[in-house]
Amino acid sequence: MAEKFEDAMKKLEEIVGRMEKGDMPLNESLKLFEEGVKLTRFCSQELQKAEKKVELLTRNIEGKLVAVPFEEENEK
Repeated sequence: MAEKFEDAMKKLEEIVGRMEKGDMPLNESLKLFEEGVKLTRFCSQELQKAEKKVELLTRNIEGKLVAVPFEEENEK
């Protein structure tokens, strides 16, 4: 499994490209599909984490933007 979002997206694009050609045996297509699903889930989770971090950017009493430290769910 890819460790970084960008690596996962690149691998997912490769998988989609190979599957779009349609010249693979069914067994290989299924394996690639399974890998693609895993990569999609990983990317989705990474995007959700990034979204949470962005949402933590808030305005203080004076209306200025301030960064609020982000805590991972496991760190609580």
